[in-house]
Amino acid sequence: MILKVYGIKNCDTMKKTFSFLEEKGISYEFFDYKKQAPTVDLLKSFLSKTSLDTLVNRQGTTYKKLDDSQKAAVGKELTAFPILMAQPSMIKRPIIEYSDGSITLGFVPEKIASKLK
Repeated sequence: MILKVYGIKNCDTMKKTFSFLEEKGISYEFFDYKKQAPTVDLLKSFLSKTSLDTLVNRQGTTYKKLDDSQKAAVGKELTAFPILMAQPSMIKRPIIEYSDGSITLGFVPEKIASKLK
């Protein structure tokens, strides 16, 4: 099973994810948002499987630095996409896409392990 893992390489949560997958012997293809910005199609694909509220990392510094109008814009799909594409650090990490097309968001070892069975 080859997974697709989306995130930012130098993020601590991503490093935990990589270690976890490697310890389990799971092959994965990594998409680094800093090298390849997420596209509208990719974001739409994620949103077909989760909510915008879940997709946006509101705990991170990037989100917290936004002004109120930008924060409001991130709450609506049409206006969120340009902001998330320009500042992909606001997308929850990791997003793991499994061979069945389902995804998990965030590093929750139990949830990831259950999807690997």
